[in-house]
Amino acid sequence: MAMKRVTVFCGSNHGARPEYTLAARRLAQVLVQRGIGLVYGGSSVGIMGELARAAVAAGGDVIGVIPRLLVEREVAFTGLRDLRVVESMQERKMLMADLADAFIALPGGIGTLDEFFEMASWTQLGLQQKPCGLLNMLGYYDKLIEFLDYAVEEGFIRPEFRPIIQVDETPEGLLDRLAPRLGIR
Repeated sequence: MAMKRVTVFCGSNHGARPEYTLAARRLAQVLVQRGIGLVYGGSSVGIMGELARAAVAAGGDVIGVIPRLLVEREVAFTGLRDLRVVESMQERKMLMADLADAFIALPGGIGTLDEFFEMASWTQLGLQQKPCGLLNMLGYYDKLIEFLDYAVEEGFIRPEFRPIIQVDETPEGLLDRLAPRLGIR
């Protein structure tokens, strides 16, 4: 199965380092170069907006999915050809899952982690067969990765489920790790 679209979860803020913005732009460029469409949270702000603008500028296929309650708060990216406004966060996650073959988390906060881990959980439960990856730029996710490995050691994540979440420091490396995992479980 070929990877046609990837949902990317990321911050509606820029973060403390300009490298996070650069990572979002780089991921967008790599997706477009590989002919992979982008599904994302529909915002025009933060690294979320940077990701979308870079993908659009490179000629990529971009679908934004944003709940109505966030349209004004996160300033929906109205320049998209395909911006889907949904009624709830749950509907957003379900649509983003349906549209994608894999999931990537760039740096972000609570919302990013919520959306990403729900997708990983759905994969673990067998509700979908889609790989998940953390783009670990500047070691942003080092402590989270350490925690996941600790949860395996402590018996709260079964060892066979730990590979659901792949990790790499580059967009190219992460996409290469995710591609063979399509259709896992």
